[in-house]
Amino acid sequence: MIGGKWKLSILKVLIFQGTKRFGELRRDIDSISQTMLTSQLRALETDGLITRKVFAEIPPRVEYSATEDGLALRPMFEAMHAWWLGRKVP
Repeated sequence: MIGGKWKLSILKVLIFQGTKRFGELRRDIDSISQTMLTSQLRALETDGLITRKVFAEIPPRVEYSATEDGLALRPMFEAMHAWWLGRKVP
């Protein structure tokens, strides 16, 4: 469900920075293509880790947020960050 570098990057942004629009996500995640971001967002939504909210506006506005299941991954991200900070760099 969270395999690959893009899904982790997307989840990290949504968990720690909150709700984001598509363009904001694309700017926050270096070098991800629009096609890849779209496919990864769809996969995360299908897996129940994020929600997609569409607003009936012109132009259309779409926002993405982490679900409760997605937010439950926060301790894992924090543990990975703590490990990274604590490891010895040669």
